[in-house]
Amino acid sequence: MSPSRTNRWRHPALQPGWIDRPHQTLGLGDFPLESGEVIRDFEISYATHGIRTPASDNVVLVLTAIGSTHHRLDFLIGPGRPLDSDRHFIICADAIGNGMSTSPSNSRTQPDLSFPRFTIRDMVASQRKLLDALGIRQLVAVVGASMGGMQALQWGVSDPDYMRGIVALVPMARTRSWSVAMNEVARRILMTDPGWPSGPFGGGYDAWAAQTRVITNRTPGALETIAASAVPGAVADAVALARKTGPDPVDWLYQSFAYDAHDVGTTRGMGGDTAAALRTIRARTLLLVPELDLYNPVEDAVEAAALIPNATLVRLGGNAGHAVAAETSTQLADICSAISEFMVRLTA
Repeated sequence: MSPSRTNRWRHPALQPGWIDRPHQTLGLGDFPLESGEVIRDFEISYATHGIRTPASDNVVLVLTAIGSTHHRLDFLIGPGRPLDSDRHFIICADAIGNGMSTSPSNSRTQPDLSFPRFTIRDMVASQRKLLDALGIRQLVAVVGASMGGMQALQWGVSDPDYMRGIVALVPMARTRSWSVAMNEVARRILMTDPGWPSGPFGGGYDAWAAQTRVITNRTPGALETIAASAVPGAVADAVALARKTGPDPVDWLYQSFAYDAHDVGTTRGMGGDTAAALRTIRARTLLLVPELDLYNPVEDAVEAAALIPNATLVRLGGNAGHAVAAETSTQLADICSAISEFMVRLTA
């Protein structure tokens, strides 16, 4: 860790709705990246739920969104929930650069901006190494939201016979220019902070947090609904984002670079052809999107659903936007119903 760093990111205190499970890590030594660079002393962090069968035929892999931890989809996990821990052994893997697995914020040998850039496929490769080490040879499903959904689709292209199903909420198979622009705006705001990159962080961090909350998690209709509450300052309050659960700024920066560069079509052997790559997915695939998403344009998921051979697209109503894939979503019942039915079909 850099000696000048004074705000090293730590796992937030347990939040309402999060499931208290032990954090586990697997050391993978020097981890090679697509770029040819190496993450030194790499460790992947994960948490598990449920009991693994002797045949390891009930395993579900859950993946994290940008800036989030293995708690991201806890609202879907538990007895009787869509990811039923009475039936499945659920592994929630922390993505490279999220502050739990090896990241710019916690690397002692490559701290902060000396950390090598990585990709979504590097995240998937690290998860495959974890599963190999655990002796798991096939998955029931890979599940993720936002960047987690992007990883899930990449899994389907990288290793099409490894899973029976894919659940991708608000995903993209190829990052759209709009999403790149939103990330670039957020990066520019973040890097105006006087403490950049080692901290401590103040006004620039707060401005970045506000921008990302509005752009990625709100729609015009959602803000109109908030304004209609007649509570003074309600819209301004909606912009606020508590620091206590936010990511480390440099970690987010690195994950945003991976986000920007993603395209399943650039998988080895696909020749840059996104459509051809999606056609190679063999797993049953469920894609869930809102009517409007101001972070990951829904057009990408609509196009992906038309190209993946066995895909189902669910369009969710309401004004939640990208935040539709969250515990607070007004469409939570619809999401849970769609995923539950899908998981039952996978295991029937």
